[in-house]
Amino acid sequence: MQLELRNYYEVLLMELISDEGLIDELPEEYLADLCCVTLNQLPVRYIRHLVDTHFFEDYNELQQMKTEIQVALEKSRAFLKANLNKDKD
Repeated sequence: MQLELRNYYEVLLMELISDEGLIDELPEEYLADLCCVTLNQLPVRYIRHLVDTHFFEDYNELQQMKTEIQVALEKSRAFLKANLNKDKD
């Protein structure tokens, strides 16, 4: 038996990255690191079906999750920038 489970924060993060054009702008390796560092700052919320989640989710809760993701993404970009600069020195 194979279960279809997803972390909803992953879905929302990928939507944000796509909306900001980062998927086309950033190298794949950097993007993977950015996603990992960002997701490690966020809680996990598993879902089975994205359609059901969109139907039942609370607007305020969704906005809060998106804010959490944006803050974590900004911290992750600063963290990676600082650490990549260390490697160059």
